[in-house]
Formats: sequence, structure tokens, C-alpha cells
Amino acid sequence: MAGKKAAEKKGGRTWREVLDVLEDLAPLECAEEWDRVGLLVEPREEGRLARLFLAVDLTESVLEEALEKKAGMILAYHPPLFHPLKSLSWRRPGERVLIRAVQAGIPVYSPHTALDAAPGGVNDWLAGILGPDRTSPLAPCEAPREFKLVAFVPPEKADDLRSALAREGAGRIGGYRECSFNLEGTGTFFGGENTSPVVGEKGRLEKVREVRLEMVFSPAHLPRIAEVMARVHPYEEPAWDIYPLERKHIPGAGQGRLVEWSRPLTPGALVRRVKKGLAVSSLSAAFPPGLREVKRAALCAGAGNQVLRGEERAQVVLTGEMSHHDVLAHLASARGVILCGHTETERGFLPVLAGRIGERLPGLQVIVSRADRPPLSRA
Repeated sequence: MAGKKAAEKKGGRTWREVLDVLEDLAPLECAEEWDRVGLLVEPREEGRLARLFLAVDLTESVLEEALEKKAGMILAYHPPLFHPLKSLSWRRPGERVLIRAVQAGIPVYSPHTALDAAPGGVNDWLAGILGPDRTSPLAPCEAPREFKLVAFVPPEKADDLRSALAREGAGRIGGYRECSFNLEGTGTFFGGENTSPVVGEKGRLEKVREVRLEMVFSPAHLPRIAEVMARVHPYEEPAWDIYPLERKHIPGAGQGRLVEWSRPLTPGALVRRVKKGLAVSSLSAAFPPGLREVKRAALCAGAGNQVLRGEERAQVVLTGEMSHHDVLAHLASARGVILCGHTETERGFLPVLAGRIGERLPGLQVIVSRADRPPLSRA
């Protein structure tokens, strides 16, 4: 506790503390496969951060403001580095702003669809302005793929092996480390002429006490797990198995939201709630003939029709933008459409995010950009 207070007194937070909080608020595994999320521009060195700067889009005016505010890192909701690059050019604005960020030593982080899908994230905020009685993800988010390691080791070496595996990422469950299951039993082996058993003798059937050690790990850790088994396990031929585990859903996480009301709304009342909640004076809407009340609506921030397409439970779909033909397809399926503007369905969440980061990281100044504005205005 004393160490934490001392760190806060020094000002700012460590680089790792900031990344841990950002990834906890918006787990990267919840992002869409096509997305580019996480740390897009790395820091020169992992020092302390005094100021975190938030924006929807990293434009040159936003970068100028971040430099003026002496930001230590920029969180750009939309990834400024999205398509694979073959070269970097000062002539292309999107690339120029990244070059300037690198020159200034300002790292860039993007949560995008991970923040959309997160519990309490952009889509939950968007759903909340509608005042629903029930909310659920349209496409639940699965936890990362995991494997289970099962190793058989002499009891006196089990602690050493467990610790070594934990240092390489095994045995992590949520905020817990070195998680394992241990069961003692009897193992048997018959060593051939060319073996050198650590216990017992070759040329006869041996029965030895062993611990069945179980630990979960992610696929990325497999090479290091194999190296530990070869280096730390005492047996000449270590006995270990790997089992793939079924992926679990992360509670409350997923793309899009289905919102439901116990007392139905009229289409006009729903439009008024959206305009008030997003603080917009106008939006685009269309409803099929005969739609008098709305009990269920489906929504997705940004350009969300990829998530909304084919949603049959909802009477209305709401997003930022969609194509002309997608609008026609929804209307032909007797679903109303409400389009609010792309960043209008996202921008209002930035102050909420700033508050949550500030609560989790006292001593870090979190600034929401003033230069960051919707690219289109309503004439």
C-alpha cells in the first residue's frame, strides 16, 4: 500500500499499469477479427505516463492539441493504423500524422471494437440512452482459446515445475496466478537398455509416486511451456499432455445489443429518446408501414450493419450509418432503421471512459480532445 501511495505522489502511472487498465476495460480478445486494436505505436521506453489523451480520430489537429497538452500517450478510438502499409509517406495525411507521433515519441493505442463489445462499453452506453428494461449482446464474445497442460512429476519436484511454468504464463485465471490442480498417484515405467532413469532402475517395471499437475495456458505460450518441460522436468522423457478447452463466453460482452422494453414505445418516442440521448438535433429514420409500437430494437455503434444484418428479433435497428441497399433490405423485412451519424454513436462515450480510467488510475491526468469533432456537420 505504501508503494502505491508513493507512486501516486510521484505523479503519473507506470506504462504497464495504464496498459493493464485499458485492456481490462476493453479486453482485446473481444475485438472483431478484422480490427486493429491495442498498442499501434510503441513507446521509446517504458517510463511513467502523466497524461493520457483521448480522441475518436487521430487527425493532425488532434495531434497538435496532444502535443500542446504534453500528452504521454494518445488513445484513438478509431485505429489510425488499419490497412497494411508498404511505405510511409509525408504526402498522405493519415501516414503523416503517424510519422509525427513517432517523431514526438508519443505512443498510440486503439480499443475500437474491443471497447464496443466490452461490458459497460460503447454499445452498453448507447443502449442505456434508450432506457431499456433488458439488454443483451447480439453476438456474445468468446474468451481466448486456452489449453490445459497435464504433467506427471515426482512430488518433490512439483513446486519447482509449477513455479517455472507460471513464470512463462501458465496457470493464469483472471487476476490469479500459479493456479493449478495437483493429485498424487502411482506411475509406472519399464526402462529399456539405452535409458537412464532418474528414479528406479532400467530393465524392470518400476512403480513410483507422482503428482498429476494441471495448469491452463494460452496458445502463444506453448513454445515456452515446451522449453520449461525440457529444462526443468527431472525425467529423461517427461510425461505431459495438452488438451484443448472449449471457449467460454465473457459475461455481458459481445458486439451489438438487443434492447427490450416491457412497455412498448412508439417509433416517434424512440426517435426522441435517441436525439435527446445523443444530443443531436436531427437524424435519419424510416419505418415500415403499420409499425405502431416497438418492443425490441437492435443497435451497434458506428457502421454496425455487419452485426445487425439478419437480426430477426428486433423491430428497429439503430446504428451510425449504413448503405442505401442495406436500408432497403431492413425495410423489406419489416424492420425500421434509425441512422444517427457514425461518430455521433461513439463520441459521447469518451467522457465516460475518461472518468473510468481516472478512477482506476489516480495520479494520471486523462484529457478528452476538444479538437476532435465529427467530420460532417448537419446543415
